[in-house]
Amino acid sequence: MKVKDGICGLLIGDALGVPVEFSYRQELEENPVTDMRGHGTYNMPKGTWSDDTSMTLATMASIADKKAIDYEDISNEFLLFAYEDKYCQYRCFDYGRTTINAIDRFDMGYPPLECGLDGERDNGNGSLMRILPLAFVPKVTYDEIENVSALTHAHPRSKISCVLYIEMAKSMLENDLEMAEHIFNACDKIKKHYEGSPELEHFRRIFENDLDEVEAKGYVISTFESVVHCLLTTSSYSEAVLKAVNLGRDTDTVGAICGGLAGIYYGFDEIPEEWLHDVPQIDYVYELCENFEKVCLQM
Repeated sequence: MKVKDGICGLLIGDALGVPVEFSYRQELEENPVTDMRGHGTYNMPKGTWSDDTSMTLATMASIADKKAIDYEDISNEFLLFAYEDKYCQYRCFDYGRTTINAIDRFDMGYPPLECGLDGERDNGNGSLMRILPLAFVPKVTYDEIENVSALTHAHPRSKISCVLYIEMAKSMLENDLEMAEHIFNACDKIKKHYEGSPELEHFRRIFENDLDEVEAKGYVISTFESVVHCLLTTSSYSEAVLKAVNLGRDTDTVGAICGGLAGIYYGFDEIPEEWLHDVPQIDYVYELCENFEKVCLQM
């Protein structure tokens, strides 16, 4: 099922980006990330992952434990991540405003599917960064993908982004195609399913591959455009994630989202072994991936 390929691909992209988050592209052009670094923005050791990986692991752990997509349980795992440092190597850091507001609403007793924020300004990349595990869940539906997004990010734009991302991942899992074919076949499915939705206009540059100029900001569409640009203009896992990180700004999340798809497409063996060795608790991630995959095969 290539669970380890995608999840470790995501983790490494995240960890490469953590030390340089908020750096401008011009800074990284002068001193580009070429290897795993330590310290930097958050003064964390080399190989530290951020909320991107933590919330992805939380989603996986919940599904593996419940053997189903249980919105209440996933939200509870997010709460443990935010306030008890679960799924973190050292401490919780770097979660976004929309994410923590939704987690707090759950803590106050809101039903899980009423916790996510749905305003225009709530379209950060905080659900896109953690949605990848659903690509491995057999017969996962668009409604389920949208609902897992809506635990924190409930605006239609964020939910459609998550569905599109999962369609790209599923194409890579199920078909032997070129990168561009995976991406644009998924786009065609999304255009048909959401036909008539005014939200599709926001995806136009992705649909038309009009991505010569991208900005790796935290806005979900900017993030997605940057990820697709990096995947379409590189030819290896390392090249893709390093290009994503060196775009600057939201380096960890763009790196993670790009890394998840690149990991599936190029395979686990193409992730540099030295980068994996730099990650504390990588054995825990391998074990969780193995358990999650076994559960998915039985679902």
